[in-house]
Amino acid sequence: MVSGSPKDKRMKKAVIVVLGAGLGGVSMVFDLKAELGNSHQIVLVNKTESFQFTPSNPWVGVGWRTKGDITVELAPLMDRHGIDFIQASARKLRPEENRIEMEDGSSVDYDFLVIATGPELAFDEIEGLGPEGHTQSVCTVDHALQANAAFEAFCADPGPIVVGAVQGASCYGPAYEYAMIMEKELRSRKIRDRVPMTFVTAEPYIGHLGLGGVGDTKGLLEHELRQRSVRWITNAKVEKVEAGAMTVSELNDDGTEKTKHQLEFKYSMMLPAFRGIGAVRDIEGLVNPRGFIIVDKHQRNPKYPNIFGIGVAIAIAPLEKTPVPTGVPKTGYMIESMVLATAKNIKAILAGKDPVDEATWNAFCLADFGDRGVAFLAQPQNPPRNVNWASEGMWVHLAKVAFEKYFLRKVRKGITETYYESAIMKMLAMHKLK
Repeated sequence: MVSGSPKDKRMKKAVIVVLGAGLGGVSMVFDLKAELGNSHQIVLVNKTESFQFTPSNPWVGVGWRTKGDITVELAPLMDRHGIDFIQASARKLRPEENRIEMEDGSSVDYDFLVIATGPELAFDEIEGLGPEGHTQSVCTVDHALQANAAFEAFCADPGPIVVGAVQGASCYGPAYEYAMIMEKELRSRKIRDRVPMTFVTAEPYIGHLGLGGVGDTKGLLEHELRQRSVRWITNAKVEKVEAGAMTVSELNDDGTEKTKHQLEFKYSMMLPAFRGIGAVRDIEGLVNPRGFIIVDKHQRNPKYPNIFGIGVAIAIAPLEKTPVPTGVPKTGYMIESMVLATAKNIKAILAGKDPVDEATWNAFCLADFGDRGVAFLAQPQNPPRNVNWASEGMWVHLAKVAFEKYFLRKVRKGITETYYESAIMKMLAMHKLK
């Protein structure tokens, strides 16, 4: 437990547990190791045996990547870097007792806890949604593999495609990516002419992205959809999904129904809304009504100050009220800024000091469309911004491929940030800390 004077804390070897091993969690343990060395015990807890590079899932969904291409086994990796690894699923967090109950009946005790679990996927909120229903998903690598198997079967007998993101979704980039990547693959297979495509999104306009748009993402993404003959429906509320049919209400700006669509499909991938994982939901003072971790400007929970939250797991209020609910995305660089701030703040607390570091929450995103793509830079993520830029071209596709290889190499090496990454970010005036 965290108690006593600052001197007591300096003398004690603290146990710092990171729950979740996605982009944020893996970066978190490496940043903690870089900041703290061997002076404290760092423990990574994850329900699966491997790290998954989630941004590559749309490629897996069309067979451009295999699971082995984008995963790294965690146990040997963590062992090489002196980090303890526990493969287990969390059943319930007991913050008053500083421990996590696991599904296998064991418990993990901590002095500090960093919650980096990512979300629970709320497919059940819409009838028929998700891999156990009638639509596919690219939210996890296993979902993407299932989506690819369904896509291969679809290509043998093609027909209409419906793709997009439902009400309450907060991660729109992969929906655009998967739509464009499928379109490119269909052209490569010479069957694009047999596949009408419809992009369905809760966004009030194309390119909103849960961010109010960045630069001219509206114009850029509308152009890409038009060029690829993909029709779209915005302000869309998915009512239900049945085998081969999706019922969608298109709303006016005042929230009244404009049109009811009955969309037939032979293949569909729809991103769901997110919520916090079951192990933390309904803990008063720790989470908001959707189960996301409440944090202050130092990534620290106000009620439980030895608990920190990073990445998709944290609560961020929607940017603005929209006719159909839209969430705020947590992009990769934004998450890395949370990670660094958290590592430095935990180090400060262990030294008996107050936390002072704040993440910038700047957003830099590369959205690959198979043969080109769109990039955007938002400083900070939510407007008004100091930098509000978007661009498109073949260079984005090449940059996304290079970033995948670079990040996976960084994970395998246990590197937090290379000299080259630091230099490039400095050139772009991108900083992780305020």
